Amino acid sequence: MKLQQAAQEGLAALLLRLRGEGSVGKGLLNAVEQTPRTLFAPFDYQSDAFSSRMIPLDCGSFMEGADMAVRMIAALDVRPGHRVLEVGTGSGFTAAVMGRVVERVLTIDRYRTLVNEAQKNLEAVGLRNVIVRHADGSQGLAGEGTFDRILVTAAFSSLPRALSEQIVSGGALLVPIMLDDERCRMVRVTRTGSRFDREDLFEAPYLPIVPKLAAYL
Repeated sequence: MKLQQAAQEGLAALLLRLRGEGSVGKGLLNAVEQTPRTLFAPFDYQSDAFSSRMIPLDCGSFMEGADMAVRMIAALDVRPGHRVLEVGTGSGFTAAVMGRVVERVLTIDRYRTLVNEAQKNLEAVGLRNVIVRHADGSQGLAGEGTFDRILVTAAFSSLPRALSEQIVSGGALLVPIMLDDERCRMVRVTRTGSRFDREDLFEAPYLPIVPKLAAYL
């Protein structure tokens, strides 16, 4: 009962902070409200689910703070009808929120442990338009065509051309780019025909991407 009350209070505080920023639309706020973030957090960290703190996951991964997760989705500007690729599934929370807005989300992770756990989380909230796959996302996802939006949660040293070319004209890619050995910044790339425009947004806590599937996890 205490956890449920803490979750309700945490959600209310998060929504208040997001509304205060003014950059998150009503549709996305509704999607956040409908997605029980505590379900996606490891049991020992459920009380922190709606805070701005990062939450550790298996395989050395983590959940972004709640504010950061929603801010990224807002920056990606997902809309009804969109087809979205997420590189780096983690807990499945961001995919779940996007799945309540868009037509289809395909989310991939190199760690089978995270894929399996995210699949359970997504099934628990009844989202059938979010597909989880065990795959190497360092080159995007060949054979799946193009996407309206791509969200990446592992950092590249420079703009990944392969991923940029997998967005449709009028589409957008949100990807962390390393600034130095320890810091990275979220960058939004929008495509208009054969032209790609870059916009630097905000610093983010991501680590450099590791190619190939994990051998054991």
